[in-house]
Amino acid sequence: MKLISSILLAGITAFSSPVAAQSPVVVELFTSQGCSSCPPADKLLHELAKRDDVIALALHVDYWDYIGWKDEFAHPAYSDRQRNYAREGRRRSVYTPQMIINGVTSVVGARPMELSKAIADASAAPSVVDMNVAMNDGVLNVSATTSHRGRPLLVHVVRYQPERESRITRGENAGHTINYAHVTEDWKILREWDGAAALSVDMPVEGDHPLVVMIQEGRSGPILAAAEIK
Repeated sequence: MKLISSILLAGITAFSSPVAAQSPVVVELFTSQGCSSCPPADKLLHELAKRDDVIALALHVDYWDYIGWKDEFAHPAYSDRQRNYAREGRRRSVYTPQMIINGVTSVVGARPMELSKAIADASAAPSVVDMNVAMNDGVLNVSATTSHRGRPLLVHVVRYQPERESRITRGENAGHTINYAHVTEDWKILREWDGAAALSVDMPVEGDHPLVVMIQEGRSGPILAAAEIK
């Protein structure tokens, strides 16, 4: 674990660029409590969650539930999102653990050096969306402009719980108690945006869990801007 932490910390110094602070890189981990290969990636997400230049999200999928343990954090929509990414990337199948960086790059399992390079590449990419988010009296405001012209953009809003623990009693991870970072919940598409005119949209928000806003090309294309309110 110390080696992983050191590599990821080194990745900030070796690979980060000035634009990283303007729009954090989104890392989506597709994972499952029923997958024996997933705990190392789940631990790696804890390290990513400490970085200011990364928005780390754990999306628990439900397609491993049949092997003996029903993932209590899973949602079919997250499995669908991963399948959409697979179709977009012309991959034949889905698997866990898988990390998708800014909606584009796929990293298999827990590979810190490969992940750090993918985050650095995403950070260095030119920004085509200028987005601002603010929370005032329980109302989220999202405003943005863009030079992007192509497929319609979708404004995603998702909450996450910083940490959740699960004691697993059946399946491949039976007997283990695992602490998970940034477990997603309450995923919504706020609106579609063609980018021709400036965007300004409000949404009432309840609860105090951290909130992430992403502007993405379609449902499974590149994530062009992201912001987090903790």
